[in-house]
Amino acid sequence: MLTRLGKELRKIRLDNDELLKDMAQKLGVTVAYLSAVENGKRKFPDAWVKIIASEYRLEEHEIENLQRLAFDERDSINISMENANAHERSLAYSFARRFHDLSDNEIIEIEKILKRGSDR
Repeated sequence: MLTRLGKELRKIRLDNDELLKDMAQKLGVTVAYLSAVENGKRKFPDAWVKIIASEYRLEEHEIENLQRLAFDERDSINISMENANAHERSLAYSFARRFHDLSDNEIIEIEKILKRGSDR
């Protein structure tokens, strides 16, 4: 079954008069692999957003939509702690431990804090 992300990939291809094999070649994968991503049987590689944005000259809103769709299909998220200090690590681990226990109000408050930070 075609996923929302798969539909977007297909739309990009068709808007550029390309076949599945054409996009697969640009992404450096087999047709079968790209098809599996479109159908939700394989994960969408992070590197593809940049490649697709460049190859198909996507506008900023199109890139953001592709990133959002790819993000929405994920089951898990990895956070690099490579350059994090002890306080940042503690915060990340505390959040991960409590993630499923947060109330709707707590989620709203955290979202407000994070949105405030992105306005800087």
